This record gives sequence, C-alpha cells and structure tokens, in this order.
Amino acid sequence: MGLSDLFSRRPNRFVSEKEFEANLKSQMAMTPQTLGQLRAYDVTPEQRRRLEFFFYTDTLEKAAALAAELKDRAYEVDCRPSASDAEVQLISGSTLEMTMSDATVLNWTREMCILGFKHDCDFDGWETNV
Repeated sequence: MGLSDLFSRRPNRFVSEKEFEANLKSQMAMTPQTLGQLRAYDVTPEQRRRLEFFFYTDTLEKAAALAAELKDRAYEVDCRPSASDAEVQLISGSTLEMTMSDATVLNWTREMCILGFKHDCDFDGWETNV
C-alpha cells in the first residue's frame, strides 16, 4: 500500500488528509527542538533511549489494529479510553531502545505519523527520560 492509498477519501475518518499533513509537518519541526533540549541534558546522538509514544483515535477497532502493528515491532503498547474524553481511545507505549541521533529519531517520527494515519489514528508525539 502506497502513501497515496492512505489518502483515499473515506467517510468518517478521525484524521483527515489535511490534519495528517499538518501534524506531520509539526512533528518533524518539534523533533529537532526536543532533541536539542535532550542535548542540553547531555543525551548524545550515540546514546540509546526508549521513546514513549502517544496516539489518539475514535474507535476501539482502530486502536487495536494500530496496537497490534506496534506490538509486532516488539513495542510495549496499551490502549484505553482517554482520561479527558471517553469517546477517544489513547494508544500509548514505548519503543525498544534506539540511538538519539537526529536522523534516527526524525525517521522514526515520520514513520509513526504515517503508521498512525494508515490506521486512522493521530500521532500525538513522543518523549523520553533523561
């Protein structure tokens, strides 16, 4: 399935193509800023960290499909209703350790945005412990 296939005009999507594109742009801009903050705490590009991630969607089925794909990557994953809105599902978890290089984390961020959109979930970002 190509990226263009993900943009098919399906009704009742949680994340529109326009929202996906805006979020991708925003996530790709925020990642270098976050990495810059980590550098201030002596987290070097060669160091390895687990990233905690967050997605939102509107049905348990979409959340479960995304969770299954993330679990296939050996990520720890949890799905539950959002604390602020029971109609919204939160998919959260953590990755395996990865290097904190700009290229690695930017590529992973792009991949998570696209994977989320594939399952009609909104990638809400990542964090890590210093």
